[in-house]
Amino acid sequence: MSQSQTPSPSLWRRLRWVALVPLARLRFLFILGVIGVVISQWDLVNAYYQRWTRSADSSSATDGTEYFCPMHPAVVRENNKEKCPICFMPLSKRMKGESSDEALPSGTVARVQLSPYRIVLAGVRTTPVEYHSLHREITTVGTVEFDERGLRNISARFKARIDELFVNQTGQAVKKGDKLASLYSPDLVVTVQNLLDARRANNADGEKISRERLLLWGIDAAQIDEILKAGKPITHLTIRSPIDGHVIKKYPREGQYVEEGGPLFDVADLTTVWIQAQLYEEDLPFLPKSAHASKTGLPKRPMPVEASTRALPGEKFMGTLSFLFPHVDPESRTLTVRFDVDNPDHELRPGMSTTVSLRVAGEELLELPAGRRVRMDKGKILAVPESAVIDTGRHQVVYRESLPNTFDGMLVELGPRLVGPDSAPYFAVLKGLEPGDVIVTAGSFLIDAETRLNPAAGSIYIGGSSGGKAGATVRPSTQEDADTKIHAALAKLAPADRALAAPQRFCPIIEGSRLGSMGVPIKLILDGQPVFVCCKGCVKEAQEDAAKTLKRVEELKKSPPKLNGMTTGKEEKIREALAQLSPADRLLAEAQKICPVADEPLGSMGVPIKMMVKGQPVFVCCKGCDDQVLEKPDEILRKVEQLKKSLSPKK
Repeated sequence: MSQSQTPSPSLWRRLRWVALVPLARLRFLFILGVIGVVISQWDLVNAYYQRWTRSADSSSATDGTEYFCPMHPAVVRENNKEKCPICFMPLSKRMKGESSDEALPSGTVARVQLSPYRIVLAGVRTTPVEYHSLHREITTVGTVEFDERGLRNISARFKARIDELFVNQTGQAVKKGDKLASLYSPDLVVTVQNLLDARRANNADGEKISRERLLLWGIDAAQIDEILKAGKPITHLTIRSPIDGHVIKKYPREGQYVEEGGPLFDVADLTTVWIQAQLYEEDLPFLPKSAHASKTGLPKRPMPVEASTRALPGEKFMGTLSFLFPHVDPESRTLTVRFDVDNPDHELRPGMSTTVSLRVAGEELLELPAGRRVRMDKGKILAVPESAVIDTGRHQVVYRESLPNTFDGMLVELGPRLVGPDSAPYFAVLKGLEPGDVIVTAGSFLIDAETRLNPAAGSIYIGGSSGGKAGATVRPSTQEDADTKIHAALAKLAPADRALAAPQRFCPIIEGSRLGSMGVPIKLILDGQPVFVCCKGCVKEAQEDAAKTLKRVEELKKSPPKLNGMTTGKEEKIREALAQLSPADRLLAEAQKICPVADEPLGSMGVPIKMMVKGQPVFVCCKGCDDQVLEKPDEILRKVEQLKKSLSPKK
């Protein structure tokens, strides 16, 4: 019996292999196709994924909203689950594309807020804008010259022969009246004889003519009288020095004939010399106007100078500015000026090089072109250190600390560069800053450079880049002094508004947010009543439910300030500050507890300050509260009594 033919096991395996291989290849090709579609449509796939995974309270893709920090507008998030990485405050809601940046005040070109850690890292130091005793010292190199007003040229007034030279060498010193030379002239003999003949003949006209001729030749009246007394003609005329000085040039030799008007000697007076120096154009505003007095030729305003020379180290020569040249040298771009310097001992010799110093200080600057707009008080000039100024080429910027850790780049107009008593350079402030403004003197270039070169670091800046994707969390390692910041922010308010904000203390929208902790509080008028909120992000919510906001404000005003919410570190700080008072004052301060002006715990800002108001002791937290206490003494005393009663333990 024949068996039915069936495929062998090896045949089944071959058929299965033939069927599975194409399926495996098709599956591989399908996977490759899916990957290609995902890559090409990645944006669409990602959008669907975001839509499916987004929670209900963060549906910014459908309703167009986002969450931002009112204090740091650069911090933007897609949901409200996170907090600001800088101030750790809750985020506020806004529509996408809506700008929350507040317009900067006029004259402010930038605003930046740094964390305390950044401030320490950059080495930022500040100082108030004050009036300083400043001066400008101009130092230049000059050359000693002859005073042209003291030069004398001695010449022959008639034809003559040099019979004798009493001064026969150049450079010889002479006194006024000293003999210089003896001249023989036939014309002289004839004129003297005519004089004698006219006297003998009682010819007054002839005598007068001869006498005048001799006077014009340099023979004085005394010599003429001697000739008439002797009755004999003279044959020689003695030439004498008209001034004290030095012979700087000798023209004739003995036996030489000279013509009428021929030069004999040049004599110079060295008791006063000129120093001519060159000043650059930037120094010209510190010189008086070029107008000179019509009679003396000197500038209308005298300016003293001091000169020194290497030949006489340590010795100073005093002089005054005597002349300004009317033009500037186009090659060296300098102006030549001239100084008159006394030289009684003839120590300054023409041709010497000297160092000349010209100093302008105090109110003298107001009379010069450089001081036309300088702000001065009691001889001191309002100025900022050179290290505080950032010069962009077209503008000058100074960073001012408007609030603690918040800096405004102020566009300033600066005057001349001056020097202080410690030789530190300063710039006079013409516009842009006021006395008392706190400015950055060290680290300003680092602040400015980081804002310009790294705009992506917007998480630490106000007004920085608004590209608000989450970045690395910045957590400062240096604690911020919240009390100082709050006090500075409240001080920016008007006195009337500050008095209204002090009893409220907290923002009615954000629970526990103290007014001033997020900058200058914002004042709102709700149903005719003033209300303060901590930041711009709370304005809308406060206005939407005005009744609720006003109710919360009343609750905040009625509740007395509590000290038990302080941290252990703050309590310890207060105890240490109060311990520095005398025992009697400490008991009084502990009974009062709160500053009646700032509503801050006494001791939280250092050792409390004791003031006597109408014979009663009152303690304030810092010096900034002194003025308000003196302005409203009765109101302060009533508030102190209320504080003592409300904070005293109930029996």
